This record gives sequence, C-alpha cells and structure tokens, in this order.
Amino acid sequence: MAECGAEGELPQRRLGVKEQQNGERTDSELSVDERKQRDSEERETLVVWKKPQLTLHYFTLELLITLKEWLWRLWQQRQTVFGLLILLILLSIAYCIEGTHQKYVRYMEKKTLWCAYWVGLGILSSVGLGTGLHTFLLYLGPHIASVTLAAYECGSVDFPEPPYPDQIVCPQQNSPAPDSDAEQVGVEAAAAVGSAAIQGSISLWTIISKVRLEACMWGAGTAIGELPPYFMARAARLSGTDPDDEDYQRFEEILDQTQSTQDFATRAKVAVQKLIQRVGFFGILACASIPNPLFDLAGITCGHFLVPFWTFFGATLIGKAVIKMHIQKLFVIVTFSRHIVEQMVSLIGAVPLLGAALQKPFREYLEAQKAKLHHHAGEGIPTEESGLSWLFEKVVVIMVCFFVCSIVNSMAQSYGKRKQQEKYSEGKTE
Repeated sequence: MAECGAEGELPQRRLGVKEQQNGERTDSELSVDERKQRDSEERETLVVWKKPQLTLHYFTLELLITLKEWLWRLWQQRQTVFGLLILLILLSIAYCIEGTHQKYVRYMEKKTLWCAYWVGLGILSSVGLGTGLHTFLLYLGPHIASVTLAAYECGSVDFPEPPYPDQIVCPQQNSPAPDSDAEQVGVEAAAAVGSAAIQGSISLWTIISKVRLEACMWGAGTAIGELPPYFMARAARLSGTDPDDEDYQRFEEILDQTQSTQDFATRAKVAVQKLIQRVGFFGILACASIPNPLFDLAGITCGHFLVPFWTFFGATLIGKAVIKMHIQKLFVIVTFSRHIVEQMVSLIGAVPLLGAALQKPFREYLEAQKAKLHHHAGEGIPTEESGLSWLFEKVVVIMVCFFVCSIVNSMAQSYGKRKQQEKYSEGKTE
C-alpha cells in the first residue's frame, strides 16, 4: 500500500513541478510581488487594440462608478451646490434681460470662455489620465507663433475683434482718396514711412503682452492638473493605507531603494524629491519654473511628506503660470520672429537634392498666411489649404484620438484592478 501511495504521489509531484515550470501556479502559491506582477500584466492587455469589446465594457462600468461617486460627493456638498445654482440662475437672468449692462455681460462672457478654454487645455496637458495631451505643442505654441508672425507682418498687435482671437486680421488704415497723381505719390510715401515706423514699434515685450493671458491661463491649468496626485498621496499618508495608484507605489519603491541600486533617472528623481522636501516652497518653485520632466512625482512627494496645500499649489502656480510660461513664450516668439523664419526657410533651401522641393511648401504656406492677414472685411477669407496645414490638422486629430483611447484604456484597467482586489478580498473572507 505504501508503494502504491508513493507511486500515486510521484505523477502528482511531477505534475506540480511541470505546472511550476510553466508558470501556472495558484494564487496561494504565489508571493505578493509575483501576484502584483501577474495582475499588472493582465491589466496591461486591457487596451482597445487588443481586447476592444472587453475594454469598452470595463470602461463603461468604470465610468458609471465614477459618475456615481461624483454624484454622491455633490450630494454631500449640496449646500454649496445649491448656492452655485442660485448664482447661475441670477447670471442667466442678467444675461437674458436687455439693457445697458449687456455690453459688459458680453465682454465677461467672451473673456470667461476664452480663459476657460486655455485652462482646460492646460489641465489636459498635465492631468493623470493615462497620458497627457501635449496641448502646448498642438495649440498654445502655434497660437503664439501665429500672433508673432502676424505682429511683424501687420506692424501692430491691435487685431480687430471680431474676428480675433478666432482669426487674425491686420488692422486697416483708412485714408481719404487722393485727387491727383502728386497726392497719390505723397500718400504712398507717407504710408511707407508710417509702415516703417509701425514695424519698428513692434517689440518683443509687445508680443509677450499680447499672448500673456492665454499663456498664463494655460500654465494655471497645468498647475491644477498636478493636484490629483497630491491629494491622493496626502490622503494615503494620513489614513495609513496603500493607495490604488501605481505611481505612488513606484514612488515608495524609489524611497526604499538604496543609492547603489538606483539608475541615473531614479537618482535624478530622488534628487528632486530631496530638494522639495528640504527647501520647501522655493524648491517646488525652482522645479516648477523650468521645463522639468521629473516634476511628475512632485505632487506625490509633497502629498506624502504632508506639505501644506497652499505651499505646494502656490509655488506650482507661480512657477508654471508665470516664470515657466514667460520662458516658453520667449523661446517661441524669438524662434518665429521674421528674420529667424526667413533664415530657416533659406537654410531649408540649402539642403542638397531635396532643398528646393522642401522649401516650396514652406514658402507657399507663409505667403498664404500673409494673404489671410491682409484680406478686407467684405472679401472673405481665402480658403486654399496648403499641405503643411493639412498635415498639421491630421496630426492634431491623431493625437486627440490617441488621448481619448488612453483615457478609455486607463479607466478600463482601473476597473480591472477593482475586480482583482474584490476577488482577493472575497478569498480572504472565505
């Protein structure tokens, strides 16, 4: 009987060894790190291009859960919500009633929508939803570049409103019709002198002032986008529980690593974290004031070490919306100034073999943009589309689609992680 039992156990042991070699072990046999690694690999497969139906199903369920949580939070703050609704009703009444106040209402409406547009783009650029939409390269940078080119071409930044800011049109200078050829020559000479004077009056500071509102609002949006990681890490530290966020887990792994086992990127992140922890407000300000790819963990660092909210947000807001934005604006304006653009087009033409072919679409695009700047009110805007503008529009569409897909994938993976945690919690209770 013992021999039979031993012979019966042998295939089972071999089978167990074979299962371990193939990596097919039960949850009880896996360590915590191995289980987390396996779950992470399973969640990474929840993407639209691999499992479209399951990903969209999980995304829908996670969206419903998120909406339910938001509604519950609004219900808890129902007094504040009720006050905001009353204010909104009063503003709607003032908006609908005719009177002399309408011009101020229209002005505030336009400015509010314009600021909200750029703040929203800034939030999209930095908020943690899988990946950021690089709205500076897609929207703010081209806007500053177009204003710069138009300022040098028009000799002024007093673009008529409307159509600015939707479109840029050079201000028209009305002058009486001359009665003779001599007067015609005199008017042309005066116009040339005036144009030269206006061209000389365009300075770097003038263009910076023209785009300051858009740039600062975009920078404020990027600062607001850094708040979710801060609140998440702060709540986790105060409650003593592990947060449901992989960035925070990576942050704790960095803190636990010894200096000898860290690579260069990890050491740079640790240096930023130590600077923020030791210097405080001015350390956050220094890290937020420069284009810093390592600032992604700043919110988690400040929340983990319980840095006061206004210390973190104030330094981030000043650094991103004031200092950093002026640096970026200055770079774009200098790059797209008239003489720099002409030199770049000339350098493109100097490329061997392909220079002339590459130079032609750039010159056509610049000439088309200059023609649009000088059209009159009754003539209509030229509708010819260049290859560069067509290509840029397609790049924008592709990046926006990729951003939307990243949000879908991120929310689907969040629901997948929620299901995994529920499964393990049920296993512990049994």
